[in-house]
Amino acid sequence: MKKPAQSVKKFLISVLKILKKQKFRFLRIALVAFLLFLFPSPNIYFSFGNFPEKQETKASVGLPPAPPVPVNFTGFYPQGLTAEGVIVLDVPSGITLYSKNPDSRLSPASTTKIATALVAYDQFKLDDVLEVASVEEEGSTMGLVKGEKITFESLLYGLLVSSANDAAIVLAENYPGGQKTFVERMNQKARLLKLNNTHFTNPTGFDDANHYTSAFDLARLAQYMLKDKTLSKIVATRAITVSDTSYTYFHDLKNVNQLLGDIPGVAGVKTGYTENAEECVVTLVKRGDHEILTVVLRSADRFRETGELISWVFQNYNWSIPANP
Repeated sequence: MKKPAQSVKKFLISVLKILKKQKFRFLRIALVAFLLFLFPSPNIYFSFGNFPEKQETKASVGLPPAPPVPVNFTGFYPQGLTAEGVIVLDVPSGITLYSKNPDSRLSPASTTKIATALVAYDQFKLDDVLEVASVEEEGSTMGLVKGEKITFESLLYGLLVSSANDAAIVLAENYPGGQKTFVERMNQKARLLKLNNTHFTNPTGFDDANHYTSAFDLARLAQYMLKDKTLSKIVATRAITVSDTSYTYFHDLKNVNQLLGDIPGVAGVKTGYTENAEECVVTLVKRGDHEILTVVLRSADRFRETGELISWVFQNYNWSIPANP
């Protein structure tokens, strides 16, 4: 038969083990002191080194540093822009540096082709061969020939470098379900990205009352596209020659974005023009550790005004590392 003292001792040690798991430090200390008082034996030993006061959590380890925050140190902002829709973003921080009617619904013209490229990119592989069933001759083209067989990658260059409407139509016609389904997927993509002021009716950017976007939505769409290295490389290409798979037809493509090679750091992205949309351009600028994205819609002079916005950013902003909370 067990002695009462031994039973009490065993019970108290069991309680101590439970407290050890639960990290009740004060109660552990008190209970150990009580045990030592009742049972002054060298066989009772508990290491307090096994109970750290504070444990690091996953949330406090391995987080990337916060990006530098842009600060306008002059208080000066752009004046007199003709563009109806404008937004200037600091890409790493996501901070809007300037905007003018960022949510107004405006015609996007060929900046539409950013969405066209994304929908096609979800479906086709770069080395997929597509056939030209019909030829679109209105507006900008890359000179595709009916019956020509050409890779998806070459069509992407035509679409995004020379803003080729014939490339957009070929992509849509080769899409499962044809052009109607393709446009439906464009609108699904817009909803997925929460582009609340965007709707498409065609893959080229032709004017239509129900074909519209906003500066804010277009900036978000461009940022999504620029996450892909292949698409980022294509939109930054100044000139390239592509051919059909039999090397019968050659297409010389030249980027219509006059800012490429003219303003330091410009890395694409897409231009657009129709009579209704007027001049449009989405532009990415990389300088040092900084990335700026500008969108200009319905402008009388898109390249001049974009150049002014870029100069304004780097003449009026400093970037500082945010203090730790």
